[in-house]
Amino acid sequence: MSKVKGSRTERELVQLFNKREDWAAIRVAGSGLTKEPNPDVLAGSEKRKLAIECKSVKGTIRYLYQEDADQIIKFAEKFGAEAWFGIRFNNKGWFFLKPHQLEKTKNSNLSISLKLAEEIGIKFEVLAKNE
Repeated sequence: MSKVKGSRTERELVQLFNKREDWAAIRVAGSGLTKEPNPDVLAGSEKRKLAIECKSVKGTIRYLYQEDADQIIKFAEKFGAEAWFGIRFNNKGWFFLKPHQLEKTKNSNLSISLKLAEEIGIKFEVLAKNE
C-alpha cells in the first residue's frame, strides 16, 4: 500500500469516528516510521480507548508481519487501549479484528482475508458502540 493511499485510508477512519458525537479520533503522524510501537489511529470515547492499525487492500487478502501485531499489542497495553486491526477491502468497507484473530501463514506471518473478515470481523458500527 502506498503512503498516500495509507494516509487516505487512515483519514477516512478518523472521519468516521469524528462524525459520531460520542467519539474523538486522531491519526498518529509518522506511525510505522519509528522503532517505537504506535498505532495508525487513536480513537476514544468516554468508555473506550482504541489503538488501531489500518490496512487497505484491493484484492481479497492482506499479509502482515507478526511484528505488526506485536507492536500494536505492546502499544495498546502501555496506553491502556484495546488493540485492533482495521482493514478496508475495496467495495466491501471496513472490518475490524483483534490481533489474536488474524490467521497464521506457513512462514509464521499473519494474514487477513476477506473471508475471515466477513466471518469473524466486525463492522465500524459495531466497533463504535459504546457498550
